[in-house]
Amino acid sequence: MRIADYLACALAAVLPAMAVAEPLRPVARPAVLDAARPVPVVLAQTVRPQARPAGVDQDGAGAGRGGAEFDAWIAGFRARALSRGITASVFDAAFADVRYDPEVVRRDRNQSEFTKTIWVYLETAVSEARIRNGRAALARHRALLERIEAEYGVRKEIVVAIWGLESAYGTFKGSKPVIGSMATLAYDGRRQRFFEAQLLAALKILQQGHTVPENMKGSWAGAMGHTQFMPTSFQSLAVDWTGDGKRDIWGEDPADALASTAHYLKSNGWRTGVPWGVEVVVPEGFDYLQANREIERLPSAWARRGVVPAHGGPIPDAGVASLLLPAGHQGAAFLVFRNFAVLESYNTADAYVIGVGHLADRIAGGPPIRGGWPEADRALTFEERIELQERLTALGFDTRGIDAKVGPLTINAVRRFQQSQGLVPDGYASPGLLQRVRAAG
Repeated sequence: MRIADYLACALAAVLPAMAVAEPLRPVARPAVLDAARPVPVVLAQTVRPQARPAGVDQDGAGAGRGGAEFDAWIAGFRARALSRGITASVFDAAFADVRYDPEVVRRDRNQSEFTKTIWVYLETAVSEARIRNGRAALARHRALLERIEAEYGVRKEIVVAIWGLESAYGTFKGSKPVIGSMATLAYDGRRQRFFEAQLLAALKILQQGHTVPENMKGSWAGAMGHTQFMPTSFQSLAVDWTGDGKRDIWGEDPADALASTAHYLKSNGWRTGVPWGVEVVVPEGFDYLQANREIERLPSAWARRGVVPAHGGPIPDAGVASLLLPAGHQGAAFLVFRNFAVLESYNTADAYVIGVGHLADRIAGGPPIRGGWPEADRALTFEERIELQERLTALGFDTRGIDAKVGPLTINAVRRFQQSQGLVPDGYASPGLLQRVRAAG
C-alpha cells in the first residue's frame, strides 16, 4: 500500500479543495482515469526537483542500461543486500533484466502537475460503473469477504472499495517490474533510503518464495497486487489467508490480498461498528471554527448544535466524531470518526478516504452525496499554494512553513485571515481566497 511509511518520505499536500492526482501512499497509479481503471490520488508533490545523479541526461534518461554509474550503484547495493541476508542467486535472478527506467523518474518528479478538485475526483472514484462493478465483486466473493469481515472486524464493503480504487477490482494491478522501478528510484537519489528499504523488502519477498521476479509487477512507485501493498508493508502485514504457505497478493485469486487489506486496517486501529463518516447538514449561522479535526464530540452532541444527518438519522453514538468540510462551507460536510484516520494510514488524502468510504456506502446500497460543491473553483497549483503561504505569513498569519502543504497549520492561518476580513472562517484555501489575500497585501 502507499502506506504511512511512503507518505512519511514524500509528504503530500492535503488541501481543503483537495488537489488530487496520483497517490503516494500505498502506491502511485496510472494517470489515465476512467470507470474501469484505478483512481490515482496523488496529492501535489511538495518537493522541488533536485540535481540529477551522474549518468542521467536532461530528460532523466541514462545512457544504455543506465550507464556505468547505474551499474556501479547496483554492484554497491548488491553488497549491501547480501550483507542483510539476501542470497547471491536471488539477487542476481531479480536483477537479471533490470534497466534504468527514465519514465519512472519523470513520473516521480512530475506528480505536482496533476491536480483535481475533490468533486472531480469523486466523479470517477464513485462512478456508477465503479459502484456496479463493486456490487458484482462483492456478490462474487461474498462468502470470502464475510469470513474476512468476521476475522478482522472490517466492513466487507470497505475492503471492496479499496480494491476498487487501487486496482479496479483486480483488473489493473500495474505492469511495471517492481525491482526495476525501485532500483531506478533508489539510484535516482531523491528518496534513496526509502526505496533501498523497499527494494530490500522486495528481495526478501522473492527469497521467501511468495512470488517470482517476472510476476512481481506493480505501480511505478513499487506498490503491488490487488490492493497495492508496498514491500515493507507486505512484510509486516500481508497474510496467507489461503494457507498455501504463500502470501500471494498478485494472482487471480484475491483472497490473500483482501485479507491482507483487512488485517492492515485492523492493525492500524480499525474499530468494528464505527462508521468512517456520515454526511451531515450544517445549520445557518454555524460557528465554522468548530470544523476542526481536533474537536471531537458524540453525534448526539453535534446534533444539539444543529449538525444532523443529510439522509435522516439520528447517527448512533458509536464514537466521537469531528466535522470535516473538504471544500469549505459551500461544499458537502461530514462527521468523520476515528476510522477515517485509519483509512488515512492507507492514503492521507481526504479525497481518497472520502472516496473509499462513500464507494463502500454506495456498494452497500447507500445514497449519493447530497451536498453540493463549489464547482466554479479549481484546485490551487503548487506555485499558488506557495504564494498563499508566503503572503499569509507576510500579513502576520504565520503558516509555520512555506512548503505548499495546506495542512492544519496553513488552514488555521487561513481561518485567522478570514476572521480578520469578516469572511466565513472555514479554512478553505480556494482561488478566491488567494485573491483576497493578494488584495490585502
